[in-house]
Amino acid sequence: MLETQLRGYSRIVLTILLLSIPILTMAQLAPSRYRVTFTDKANTPFSIANPLEFLSQKSVDRRNKQGIAVKAEDLPIDPAYISATLQTGVQLLNRSKWFNCITVYTQDSTLLDSIKALPFVLGIDTLGIINPEIYQQAKLPSESKWVNEYMGPATVSSNATDYGQGFNQISMLRGDILHGIGYKGAGMTIAVMDAGFQDANANPAFYATKILGTWDFVDGNDSVYDNGKHGLWVLSIMAANIPGVFVGVAPEASYYLFRTEDSNSEFLIEEDNWVSAAEYADSAGVDILSTSLGYKTFTDPNMNHTYADMDGNTTRISIGADKAASKGMLVVNSAGNAGNTSWQFIVAPADGDSVLAVGSVDVLGNYSSFSSTGPTFDGAVKPNVVAMGQATTTITVLGGTQTGNGTSFAAPLISGMAACLWQAHPNATSMEIYDAIQQSAHQYSAPDNFLGHGIPNFMHAHQLLDGKPLTDDEDGDGVPDVEDKCLLTPFPAVVDGDGCPLSFEIEGFLSGLENPIGSSISHLYYADVDAHLELTLFDLSGKKVAETTVALVADAYNDISMTDLGSLAQGLYVLKLTSGETSGSRKLMKH
Repeated sequence: MLETQLRGYSRIVLTILLLSIPILTMAQLAPSRYRVTFTDKANTPFSIANPLEFLSQKSVDRRNKQGIAVKAEDLPIDPAYISATLQTGVQLLNRSKWFNCITVYTQDSTLLDSIKALPFVLGIDTLGIINPEIYQQAKLPSESKWVNEYMGPATVSSNATDYGQGFNQISMLRGDILHGIGYKGAGMTIAVMDAGFQDANANPAFYATKILGTWDFVDGNDSVYDNGKHGLWVLSIMAANIPGVFVGVAPEASYYLFRTEDSNSEFLIEEDNWVSAAEYADSAGVDILSTSLGYKTFTDPNMNHTYADMDGNTTRISIGADKAASKGMLVVNSAGNAGNTSWQFIVAPADGDSVLAVGSVDVLGNYSSFSSTGPTFDGAVKPNVVAMGQATTTITVLGGTQTGNGTSFAAPLISGMAACLWQAHPNATSMEIYDAIQQSAHQYSAPDNFLGHGIPNFMHAHQLLDGKPLTDDEDGDGVPDVEDKCLLTPFPAVVDGDGCPLSFEIEGFLSGLENPIGSSISHLYYADVDAHLELTLFDLSGKKVAETTVALVADAYNDISMTDLGSLAQGLYVLKLTSGETSGSRKLMKH
């Protein structure tokens, strides 16, 4: 299967990519796993002068476009070192050329002495060894506990709008507007690192999704569809495409699916798995790494990280994430769900200096109490930005929709929208995309430890990359002129199809509505011309709950009303008003 998925690469490049794939094809439930680090790459048969021997053309092109040189750390590990290590009797799990090491499995600890005696071995680290009886007692459920705690009931949407129940989470980021001008992620490649993508290959939400390749770095095979559901949910936020039910934020992007997390336990080896997957993604030419995983405590408490480790330069996965970013990939990671725990802070690799860490807000833009906070131990702003990670819509295993909470669901919203933004600016570097997203956020000038720089506005980011100024402050009062409000506020009260405040008569009508509303909407409006109005009210799932049409009479006051709203639940609704080719919308609160 892998050869088919990677068809188009040269035979040499395919061979080198396969060097990143684990050899062991057994489930990693055994407790004895180690990292063997080598001293050098002095005798490697590869050369940085010939990068196509170990990188794909797409990977080389990505580097060249961003002015990134191929380094010695990009060279594959010396095959002779690996062969000699395996001859001691251990079994190979994964490799890391960036750290010049391999991870191995053995239940015979005496073999480690033979490995240490090899002249090219720098050291050995324990990554997952524990008493088997304790291991079974500590075994976690098939899904991470916090996902099951926060996951809501499944409900299939019957919404007739294109995005279905995905509208709120994309519109908060102005992603629907970026889509509307033609950018849905086409030509961009996203690697998703997670704990499994159960039955995603048979899910109707992904029939049109371009999956370029898969690998399970935990079990050592190419099947990622027979494990947990968490990766399925994360993937759906980006790639789902069932118009009228749920459309994700990057439905036209291409994807690699990598399983690096073992939901049955938590050991340091999972950080090494992630690094191996990141290296594979780099070699394959991936543009964006999207990860909804984080590490702080482990099944073996001796492996636990401390808050002092959250400085971006201590944990293996955070160092690896920054290395991935240095190769020209955009690295996006969930901030963590420890906000309402004694830990409270972000988790690795969200602390990485070049990692775009994403926290969670609700549909109104309020901080989600579970979202991990900043700063890093060394005082850097984290999370970098936030997105809707509370009551976020995802796809179920059967292709329906459900809602759930977690920064795991906020991160893919940013990853997918970043792909759309990068599609619009293909000559931008990964860090230019990173900076534009951060600078577009609504509290960029005054970040805090809860929302970081705030909620990004991807139309704002788009204009930033076009070289347009953030503000137009001709009077020098420090306040943007009115024409730029569409760029600077995450929730303009009255907007047109471009997400900017309306400047025509519909604005007068919408802004004049009573808010909050009760059992009806009623407004006396003076019309200058004859016109036909259509009023549609949607709830926050995108479901149409009421509609009416009105024929306006010129040069007269017209009573425009929408009745029979008493049965609607309290909460936030969106009123859309259409007149001919013109339309606008406003959010209204119902008592």
